Amino acid sequence: MFQKMLVANRGEIAIRVMRACQELGIPTVAVYAEVDRDCRHVRMADQAFSLGESGYLDMDALWAIAQRSGADSIHPGYGFLAENPLFARGTVERGLTWVGPRPEAIEAMGSKLAARKIAIAQNVPIVPGKTEPVGDAAEIVAFGAEFGYPVLIKAAAGGGGRGQVVVHGPDEVQAGLERAQREGKSYFGDDAVYVERFLTAPRHIEVQVVADKHGNVLHLGERDCTIQRRNQKLVEEAPSPAVDAALRERFGQAACAVAKAVGYDSVGTVEFMYENGEFFFLEMNTRIQVEHTVTEVVYDVDLVKGMIRIAAGEPIPVDWASRRPRGWAIQVRVNAEDPSANYRPTPGLLTRYVLPEGPGVRIDGAAYEGWTIPSAYDSLIAKVIVSGTDRDEAIARMRRALKEMVVEGVPTTLPLHAVIMDNPTFIGGTFATNFLSTHLSEAEQARIKEAIDPVVAEGPVAAPRRTFKVEVNRQYFEVSLEGAAPVATSAKPKAGAAKGAAAAKPSDGSVVAPMLSKVVKTCVALGDEVKAGQPLVVVEAMKMESELVSPRDGKVIALDCAVGDTVQQGQILAKVDG
Repeated sequence: MFQKMLVANRGEIAIRVMRACQELGIPTVAVYAEVDRDCRHVRMADQAFSLGESGYLDMDALWAIAQRSGADSIHPGYGFLAENPLFARGTVERGLTWVGPRPEAIEAMGSKLAARKIAIAQNVPIVPGKTEPVGDAAEIVAFGAEFGYPVLIKAAAGGGGRGQVVVHGPDEVQAGLERAQREGKSYFGDDAVYVERFLTAPRHIEVQVVADKHGNVLHLGERDCTIQRRNQKLVEEAPSPAVDAALRERFGQAACAVAKAVGYDSVGTVEFMYENGEFFFLEMNTRIQVEHTVTEVVYDVDLVKGMIRIAAGEPIPVDWASRRPRGWAIQVRVNAEDPSANYRPTPGLLTRYVLPEGPGVRIDGAAYEGWTIPSAYDSLIAKVIVSGTDRDEAIARMRRALKEMVVEGVPTTLPLHAVIMDNPTFIGGTFATNFLSTHLSEAEQARIKEAIDPVVAEGPVAAPRRTFKVEVNRQYFEVSLEGAAPVATSAKPKAGAAKGAAAAKPSDGSVVAPMLSKVVKTCVALGDEVKAGQPLVVVEAMKMESELVSPRDGKVIALDCAVGDTVQQGQILAKVDG
């Protein structure tokens, strides 16, 4: 087994890996960006090192810290460099063990176009579409004319819902192409895109595969990840209410065929779309998944420890091949987002944070009361995972857990999840990926909006102990003092209030930044005539793009931002004179 492991990630996944390492007796090394100095994963590790001016994508900095700390292995978690073959290969070349699949497998599945070709070679069906990058908008328009609209433009190097744009007609193609290319370049360093038929009401089913370095490959059933927003998952469950034992085996055989074709040797996930009795290969994620938890619950396995043991050369435990799902598990992602405002990211201070407890409840997270959620990273606050003897009990248990959970200071998806658990279509298990846009009634949407406005904590909070963070030669240490004086929390404005700049009234034609963000596109020029609802500026925060639209018909009389600018919440970016 390993002597010391560097976890090249942050937040809840870093903590999940560290917990597995603790149980295996492996000391851990954390790394942190400046905004993550107070993050829990920094405190949990045996050693922690600052990345300085660089971030989690700086491979040289990560390798240098591994060498300095004496780590003999690197676990990449998910996101960041987890599916970067250069990082995997460089780690191995430096004499370290890469806790993940071999670089060649990552490379083979890193391009969605290459992955589609591999699936075809294994007689696994794919969604009808291109297997080569598209050259220009005209090619997409021609595809739409042949197969019909809507079509889906996708980043070839994408994953996790990033770089995917649905276009409903030829007039949307150019803007959709530019957005997919922009997100592909921003998130994955590659602006190549392709196009495929858009399935209007499929289910999103993914299969957990496990493979070792001895040629053994098996699957641990499926997860249903159908309920999504912006092509990103919100609710996951295992098993799927749409899959029986026979279909599960068909899914599993297809997933294992794809894994074997690339010589896979770790924990990974093969994703499919399922519609009208047909399933289509979507992509393979060559890493541990956010939603691995529900598979762990129903199959009674520890996938993260399994991943580490496989990296150390151990075979898959013999009894894993005979595991069958027992009971039911559901996971919801509690995100710092406002579902009543098109899932606008809401970074900020958590003024109150109470987690649910009791039978069948598990929390994977990194947040804590008094922590400020940064705008630079994903909006996930915590994952709430529940288990039950059957789906009905799991739903009832999730309802209870959501009622117990308290998150104040920023709007979150908690009210949305409470509504979903009561929704008849969800309870009946007959939903598709368009669930949120087609199956939430006006009354349910009103219930979400009513619950969104957070309670703001004000005044002093008693603190019997104060903790000071000390960094010596870029290594993190923590010092605590007993009997410190009370400290006050920072009051946060209620949702929608401007911070650091005067808030513009909608009636004056101003368009303001809804949060600390980066301008990624300006859609108009000074003097342009625009219509109400027309996009003016596109900003990005917490890995999400938001279009800021004109509040009225009129002329653009001010455009006070440029691509690449970092803008503050409430800052006026444009103004339209009606």
